[in-house]
Amino acid sequence: MLTALSLVFGGCCSNAITLEQITSEYPLSGSLITLLQFILVSLNGLLLNTNWRNGYPTLKPRRIPLTPYLVQVALFYLISLLNNIAFSYRVPMSVHIIFRSGGLVVSMLLGWIVVGKRYTFGQVVSVLLVTLGVFLTTLSASTPSSSSTTASVTTYIQGIAILALALILSGALGLVQENTYSRYGRASDIWTEAMFYMHLLALPLFIFVRKDIIHQFEAISSGARSTYAIPLPLPARLADNLFGSGSINKGIISLQPASIGSTPALLLAITLPHTYVPLLLNTLTQVICVAGVNRLTTSVSALTVTLILVVRKATSLFISVLWLSHGAGIDQRLMWTGAGMVLAGTVGYSVFTRRSPRLRDKHEKQKKE
Repeated sequence: MLTALSLVFGGCCSNAITLEQITSEYPLSGSLITLLQFILVSLNGLLLNTNWRNGYPTLKPRRIPLTPYLVQVALFYLISLLNNIAFSYRVPMSVHIIFRSGGLVVSMLLGWIVVGKRYTFGQVVSVLLVTLGVFLTTLSASTPSSSSTTASVTTYIQGIAILALALILSGALGLVQENTYSRYGRASDIWTEAMFYMHLLALPLFIFVRKDIIHQFEAISSGARSTYAIPLPLPARLADNLFGSGSINKGIISLQPASIGSTPALLLAITLPHTYVPLLLNTLTQVICVAGVNRLTTSVSALTVTLILVVRKATSLFISVLWLSHGAGIDQRLMWTGAGMVLAGTVGYSVFTRRSPRLRDKHEKQKKE
């Protein structure tokens, strides 16, 4: 559990920071980002789910049949697609966060309506408190967007409807995953299988948004460029042979003579579109984030997973405001009030969740007597 939490808060918070950096300049790049994340997560999952015992690679036997995965993949893909489409309807980032924090309430309602789960009054109050805390924190860190003020009411309502549908589907996905693991087991390493098939089986679905992905990649590739230089020490004779005629330039790579103290060196300079590096970091941290979330889904309920992810979003917001100094126009009092609500709701939910089984056992014992 501790490892999963470390992966979630470390990987997902880093992922959110790089995502904010990319989407602030390219708000329509969501489909491209999602595709790259799915590809790398699938490759990582392939390594974890491959057997080499017979001298050649074979996939490990599945613990879960393909049919439950197909349902999860369809929901997962639709959720990602809807969340990305909402950006084109001029829905600001703050509204995205608010709606996703509402996943706690949706998970609880779906669990009560569909599965027949029962929650204590304390659990309900705790969940509502966390949701309200994230809402206040988001408002404190959000600045008015010119796009949101100029958007027509009809367009904005359509974007809100899309986010609402994505939120409901997210709650349904959580219940499907919880039911799947309850039926086929919660082995400690089953999360690697789920992570692999959830992302691999979704890759063909990106063909439906291939034109958008191509346009997004072209926009990023034609943007401003940055140069990254790496000094490498070289023997003096080799340096003279390489740079007798000056610098060497080959496309995006250039080699120049330099020195580290008194030692001759090779300055390797690579010039790339400046968004490539945060895009790479975002993709790598997504692998860590997904690993943590999948570990959680195999060990705790859907509602608890949603609760942890909401706290993680609040943490990302605090990092953005305090550490990265993205705090222009921040209402500090509102932000820390929201932080206190998130903390109180998290502790309260944990306490009431531990108490509810004891109370249920006590009532059953009284009935028997």
